[in-house]
Amino acid sequence: MTWEAPMRTALQLAANGPAAGVNPRVGCLLLDAEGNVLAEGWHRGVGTPHAEVDALGKLPAGAARGATAVVTLEPCNHWGHTGPCSVALIEAGVSRVVYAIDDPGHHSGGGAERLREAGVEVVDGVLRDEVERFLGDWLTAARLGRPYIVVKWASSLDGRAAAADGTSKWITGAAARQRVHEQREASDAIVVGTGTVLADDPSLTARGDAGELLGTQPTPVVVGTRAIPNDAAVFRHPNPVIFEGTHDLQAVVADLHQRGFRRVYVEGGPTLASAFVAAGLADEYAVYLAPTLLGGPRLALGDIGVETIGDQRRLRILDVERLGGDLLIRAVPVPAGAPRAAGTDPADVAGADIFPETEEV
Repeated sequence: MTWEAPMRTALQLAANGPAAGVNPRVGCLLLDAEGNVLAEGWHRGVGTPHAEVDALGKLPAGAARGATAVVTLEPCNHWGHTGPCSVALIEAGVSRVVYAIDDPGHHSGGGAERLREAGVEVVDGVLRDEVERFLGDWLTAARLGRPYIVVKWASSLDGRAAAADGTSKWITGAAARQRVHEQREASDAIVVGTGTVLADDPSLTARGDAGELLGTQPTPVVVGTRAIPNDAAVFRHPNPVIFEGTHDLQAVVADLHQRGFRRVYVEGGPTLASAFVAAGLADEYAVYLAPTLLGGPRLALGDIGVETIGDQRRLRILDVERLGGDLLIRAVPVPAGAPRAAGTDPADVAGADIFPETEEV
């Protein structure tokens, strides 16, 4: 049989798990020899059974012997909060394991090799690209040793974040502002600089349409060395504030990774946003564009180290979302030296690559 259909079911199961935190969202199906589903499982967060063990735990002893396990991520091979899933599958008598992508962890990887050594048939790479997209933020953290970083800004169509006198409130409309709160809620941490705290006194909470706190709140992180007033709104955040008393962003993101943050939302002003971009620490851009013109010197992005057109930072657009009268453009960096998209106008040698992705995983 082909494994794409059960792998998509496993991917749907994985989506039940928490989108934030240090652990990946993983789903698992156990199938009998005819392809019938014996059990389903998914990982529910730190300290809970992994997807494979969750599925095995729903069967009586011996019922998984000869079964096929279809799992979105290579079964782990280490002792952490729980035991290695590769061993659990071997002990349960599973005869075949099908998975999408290798576990990139130095300590957790290697499960496929252990399974093969025990005589278990292993099939890898099924729906690799789809699962890669689904696990994008976790894979970044696992591979690079830092969180997945989304850099956000809101600007006028001419690229200004504020008017000439510095006023910037309500450049975008209500729908766009609510979308920002949804993106905050989907993040482990929200990062601003001391300049933003001193100028705007933001609460850095994720709120609903009526101003109510949403169910999940990002931890506020303030970067910089200037003192913050004791009555700053950020101190009333439901989560304790983390102060990173440095301008060394590599040290900042390493510390956030050490704290277990997987997805970070950078919402500071132009200085902080530009610093993250210049340091190569932007994995995704969330750019809100308002249909207005401001002119003047208050640019949304400053110096990012581009001295000549050959150094430009090319982007691939993921999607464009209309929010009332505003636009949200989500884009990711194109690696230096990567070929341009097929079908790109050869006359437009300096333009951005656009690969719209309409299919949701």
